[in-house]
Amino acid sequence: MKKILKIIGIGIAILISVVAFFLLYVAVTDIPSYEVKTIDYTAKITPEAIERGKKLTIMLCANCHMDNETRKLTGKRMLDAPPEFGDIYSQNITQDKQYGIGNWTDGELVYLLRTGIKKNGQYSPPYMAKLPNMADEDINAIIAFLKSDDPLVAANAVPDTPTQPSFLTKLLCRVAFKPFPMPDKKIDMPNPNNAVELGKYLAHNLDCFSCHSSDFKTNNYLNPTLSEGYFAGGNKPLDEEGRVMLTQNLTSDKETGIGNWAKADFINAVKYGIKKGENALRYPMVPYTQLTDEEAGAIYEYLQTIPPIKNKVERSVYN
Repeated sequence: MKKILKIIGIGIAILISVVAFFLLYVAVTDIPSYEVKTIDYTAKITPEAIERGKKLTIMLCANCHMDNETRKLTGKRMLDAPPEFGDIYSQNITQDKQYGIGNWTDGELVYLLRTGIKKNGQYSPPYMAKLPNMADEDINAIIAFLKSDDPLVAANAVPDTPTQPSFLTKLLCRVAFKPFPMPDKKIDMPNPNNAVELGKYLAHNLDCFSCHSSDFKTNNYLNPTLSEGYFAGGNKPLDEEGRVMLTQNLTSDKETGIGNWAKADFINAVKYGIKKGENALRYPMVPYTQLTDEEAGAIYEYLQTIPPIKNKVERSVYN
C-alpha cells in the first residue's frame, strides 16, 4: 500500500512540475508563432475596388486603427479592450515602409486577414478581427485600398507601441485561440438581389454577430450561426472608458428583440445611431453611415429570419 501511495505521490509531483513548467514557459514567452505559407497573390487594383475597400476598411478597421491625432490608420491604444487581456495597441497599417505595411506583399496581407498570422509568423489574438468567410472580391478590395494613396493609409512614420499581452492572453493563445485555416475554395459575393442572402453576408462579415451573440468566448467565427445565443444579445463589450455596454437582442422576438421594429427604424439605428423614442446608440456601436439603405435593410431582413430568442437585455446607459 505504501508503495502504491508513493508511486501516486511521485506521479502527482511530476504532473505538478509539468504544469508549473508549462505555466512558467507561457509567462516568459510571447504570443505563439506559426509557419507562414507563401500566398501567390496580386490584388486587382481598380478605382471601384479601392472605393469598396475604403468602405469596408472604415467599418471594420478604423475603429481600432484610427488615431485621432494623425487622422490616419497609424494605430492607437485600444481602451475598449478588456484589461485582463493586457495593454493592447493596434498597429500602424499605413503605407509607411518602416513602421506600417508598405513592405508587405499582397499575399502576406491575404494570409493575415484570413488566418490571423502576421508575416513574421506571430498570431494576432482575437481582438484583431479575422475574415475567414469574406468573399474573395471584398478581401481584394480591402487590400486594394490599403495599397492606395488615400490619405487614411498614406505613409506615416509613426512607430508601433508594442502590445503587452497579459498572462491570460498568452495562455489562451496556447490552448484556445488558434489561427483560422485558409479557405480551400473560392468564396463568392452574395446575390445583391437576394436581401436575406446579402443581409446574412453583411451581418457576419461586418462582425455584427460577434458583439450581438452571448459572449465573445463562445462565438463560432468559422460558422457564426453556431455561436451561443446567436444574435440574442447580452454580450459585454466595453466603451472607451472601460464600462460594460450590454449588446441588444436582435432576433425576431417581439417582446425582447426587434420583431416589432419597422425596417425604417432599424436602418436609422444602424446608419445613424438613432433609436426611436430613446437615447442615441453609443460606442462601441458606431453609426455605419457607409451602408446604403438597401444594405442596412437587407441586414434587417436577415435578422427577421432568425428564430426568436426571448432574452431581455437592459440598455447600458451612463450619464
